[in-house]
Amino acid sequence: MVSIAEPFQRITAQQAKKLIESGQVALIDVREPDEHKAGHISGCKLIPHGKLLDLSRVSELPKNKPILFYCAAGVRSALAAEVAAAMGHTQTLYNLEGGIEAWKAAKYPVEV
Repeated sequence: MVSIAEPFQRITAQQAKKLIESGQVALIDVREPDEHKAGHISGCKLIPHGKLLDLSRVSELPKNKPILFYCAAGVRSALAAEVAAAMGHTQTLYNLEGGIEAWKAAKYPVEV
């Protein structure tokens, strides 16, 4: 069996916090609007994963800096990173493993 590398890096909440604080990544929340309203990471842009899957908002992803995707648990954001790579995004792509739940478990702040 041949193993194919993922086109994104899986990172922890601690690693994500450092990247976000550095200002070097675009932060994309791929959850649904009601989830976003219930609490999100400061500075993120909401693009629900369904809008990336149907390609209606994929053009909103920046091409000039790395992108950090997150969702509730890390599954939808991994898929979003795959879509971004498939659409030609060659910059570094990150997936927050455990999603916002891991972020909250690390006691990092969320905005409502």
